[in-house]
Amino acid sequence: QVQYVESGGGLVQPGGSLRLSCAASGSIFSGRSMGWFRQPPGKEREFVAGISWSGGSKYLADSVLGRFTISRDNAKNTLYLTMNNLKPEDTAVYYCNAVNRLLAGDVLDAWGQGTLVTVSS
Repeated sequence: QVQYVESGGGLVQPGGSLRLSCAASGSIFSGRSMGWFRQPPGKEREFVAGISWSGGSKYLADSVLGRFTISRDNAKNTLYLTMNNLKPEDTAVYYCNAVNRLLAGDVLDAWGQGTLVTVSS
């Protein structure tokens, strides 16, 4: 029923770090590229990071390049987003999903509930 379960969000000061996790079912996760998305308060959802099945190809949006790292553990059906040097503009609900085209961010499955990241001093 729940396709993806995101966790790891919370309140953090500017310059701090968090690691988000996304637990997925094996049948959905297997063989697919995956991505992280975020929706700031009052704004549209945006694609911020993607990773291929093997982990050999990655995408990071310009807004997070050099600060965020995407990774995956296929044996555990888990996707990760390591977030460093967080800024107030990173405040958003973060979601994961399967991605059809790595660079386009076109998702394949229903959205989960997401996890809230709040960056504030």
